[in-house]
Amino acid sequence: MYAADRSSRHLGIEIGDVAAGRARATMTVADTMVNGHGIAHGGYVFLLADTAFAFACNTYEIVTVAAAADVVFVAPARAGDVLVAEAVERVRFGRAGVYDVTVRRDDGEVIAEFRGNSRALRPESP
Repeated sequence: MYAADRSSRHLGIEIGDVAAGRARATMTVADTMVNGHGIAHGGYVFLLADTAFAFACNTYEIVTVAAAADVVFVAPARAGDVLVAEAVERVRFGRAGVYDVTVRRDDGEVIAEFRGNSRALRPESP
């Protein structure tokens, strides 16, 4: 999945610690990711969390996509900060799932909390 994920690779996101219902993604905030207030643009923080979510919910044998997601920004990140997103499955039911992702700066401070709802796609008929 990572080989085909051009956006994550382009942004330097690294994927690690992938296990059933779990994943970790890391990204360094680049100068080009900072908004007019001098802090990391929320869209990049969301994208990092969404990437960890995607890898966590695709640890099973069926293609799974986001059905919904929301984020709460807790603290700012700045250029040069290393952000770590840890995704954890909370529950799977039928073809749906709920995942929580915490984004922290590498010093441990929480930057954002993300909740994603997944939906497993039906296999295509022959």
